[in-house]
Amino acid sequence: MSNKIAVITGANRGLGKNAALKLAQKGTHILFTYCSHEEETQAVVKEIEALGRRAVALRLDVGDSRQFDGFVAQVKVALEKGWQRDRFDYLVNNAGHGHYKPFSETTEEEFDALVAVPFKGPYFLTQKLLPLINDGGRILNISSGLTRMTYPGSSTYASMKGAMELLTRYQAKELGERRIRVNILAPSAIETDFGGGRVRDNKEINDTIAAITALGRVGQPDDIGDAISAILSDETGGINAQRIEASGGQAL
Repeated sequence: MSNKIAVITGANRGLGKNAALKLAQKGTHILFTYCSHEEETQAVVKEIEALGRRAVALRLDVGDSRQFDGFVAQVKVALEKGWQRDRFDYLVNNAGHGHYKPFSETTEEEFDALVAVPFKGPYFLTQKLLPLINDGGRILNISSGLTRMTYPGSSTYASMKGAMELLTRYQAKELGERRIRVNILAPSAIETDFGGGRVRDNKEINDTIAAITALGRVGQPDDIGDAISAILSDETGGINAQRIEASGGQAL
């Protein structure tokens, strides 16, 4: 992966941050987005630079498509200024947020917010960035184990991730002529601050999930960062249009 450039949305914390560091360890430069937490963001930039890779952080609300044209212009400037290039190699659509509420109680406003960030955002952001992705590049979308495992309270979130899984297949088909591989990774419950840190910090939830997982534990950020790095690598060149689950064997 030496001297490749990855664009990762939402990489100032959680799984996005882990993926950025794993890719940087393998020689990939990182351009990533953040929506808030400026201090955290700059700390991630320094961590990546300490690994000998260049890092650029750009502010973006993936849920606001009106920002996308301006963001693409910023990416062009960053590529030219930082790498003297006009294209990048990998796009990881990672940014998102959780939602835990029964179907019968979910409001239209909450539904619309879930459409905007996990589905509409990556749909149109990817479309806008296509001219900047190298032929032979990679796009990796992020789904959820909840598209296979059904837990009450996740109908809206899981529905949007299900839409992303179907979109992934269409993207792979339509972008095949440019040799761009498109896959989607589905993590299970991971110990991060996602969803308020409920899996990491709530022992009852953690133990319950561990008990129904073949590996006997919930997922760790490294599980996902390593998976992202592997899927984007040249060693997995024949894997395309696939949903890949990294769940440790949860709910088999």
